[in-house]
Amino acid sequence: MYFIGIDLGTSSVKLLMMDENGKTVNIVSRDYPLYFPKPGWSEQDPRDWYRETITGLKELTEGFNKDEVRGISFGGQMHGLVVLDENDEVIRNAILWNDGRTTKECDYLNNVIGKDKLSEYTANIAFAGFTAPKILWMKENEPELFAKIKKIMLPKDYLAYKLTGVFATDVSDASGMLLFDVKNRTWSEEMINICGIKREMLADIYESYDKIGCLKPEIAAEVGFKPETVVAAGAGDNAAAAVGTGTVGDNRCNISLGTSGTIFISSKNFSVDSFNSLHSFAHADGYYHLMGCMLSAASCQKWWLEEIMKTDNYRGEQESIDNEKLGDNHVFFLPYLMGERSPINDPLARATFTGMTMDTTRSDMFQAVMEGVTFALRDSFEVAKKLGIDIKKTKVCGGGARSAVWKRMLANILNVEVEIVETEQGPSYGGAILAAVACGVFKDVVEAADKLVKIVDVVEPEKELVAKYEKRYNEFRQIYPALKNFFADLAK
Repeated sequence: MYFIGIDLGTSSVKLLMMDENGKTVNIVSRDYPLYFPKPGWSEQDPRDWYRETITGLKELTEGFNKDEVRGISFGGQMHGLVVLDENDEVIRNAILWNDGRTTKECDYLNNVIGKDKLSEYTANIAFAGFTAPKILWMKENEPELFAKIKKIMLPKDYLAYKLTGVFATDVSDASGMLLFDVKNRTWSEEMINICGIKREMLADIYESYDKIGCLKPEIAAEVGFKPETVVAAGAGDNAAAAVGTGTVGDNRCNISLGTSGTIFISSKNFSVDSFNSLHSFAHADGYYHLMGCMLSAASCQKWWLEEIMKTDNYRGEQESIDNEKLGDNHVFFLPYLMGERSPINDPLARATFTGMTMDTTRSDMFQAVMEGVTFALRDSFEVAKKLGIDIKKTKVCGGGARSAVWKRMLANILNVEVEIVETEQGPSYGGAILAAVACGVFKDVVEAADKLVKIVDVVEPEKELVAKYEKRYNEFRQIYPALKNFFADLAK
């Protein structure tokens, strides 16, 4: 038996196929464009996602017995606004999770409606990337297109709809829309009214491991699968990645170093950070989680190497980092290339280098980028500590997790054990696990993750390096407050 996980990312869709024992048998990736119509804006064409997913499904299963494909599920980029008209046609490009155009709408929601009300209705406050502010932006700025809306979807749910014809979403992804009552796992009628939409515009809600339907006959015929192939609801990318690293059940932690960066803490109990610095979302395992999300993580590394240094030699550039300089680098990098979400919630924040001198090297700058991302992740980690959450160890996933030096930075800047999992494929592996649960191979997500996810290595914190990085982090955290007003003036 085979199970497929589809990771709908920001730069590409990654498809993974595993067998019933959790062994990955094939992986393919298909790229598509990303558009920046204005500074701080970020969009994609959902039709590109679907086209590359269908092509990817064919490539993934080439040479395999396609009759053995039993289930498909998803991990998808969260928060994106996908809108369809009465003919199920895409009305406009999807406005993505890292889009910063909704400053005005977030101010309205947080300061007029009020953060206390938003937290009461949804367990969260408004962030620029969330879906509800985007709906308000479209209502104000594109009223003719807004009037055509018949369906409001999240990115992975558009794929599920195209594959099955079922209008569905899951609790983890819906949690990031600011339209969902997280505690009670249902749509918030108050938020629906605030956004000026109708309940029927929103999908039916499922748990992440629920079967929503099967492939449409014409889709099954096109890709060569059986029509009875099960499609499960899937999860937002971070919840799916957590499943893929075994971060399920109670008080487990996963750090994702992908395009964005997250600290993800699973919990069997619903809770809300009183300052709403961390997101309080439903989890794909049937429980809940807290999450801190930064908008630019491994994408900072990509920006520095490919756009600035004009190289794709990631390994060579990392090998140039002097071990003796870990904890002693005099250069700091503020990693806010797309503004920032957790914990500062400032779409106007920008990236900066600080502390360069005449002897600063290329290697110092690159090291500062990696350290700056890790320092910013620690900002959310510190919020969790203030809530009384004691994290001793964490899993790690995402493209940045392939870097030995970055994992060492994580262990020492956060002062935790960093556990390395055997299958480091994050959302796609988690999606495949959810598909297996939906097909009845496992009784629940916790059982599946505990049986399939294996730890193969641990990076331990080093006492001397922890002390050095403690000093550097306390210096780093002074930079943003000093520049906050400047960033706001710059935006004017």
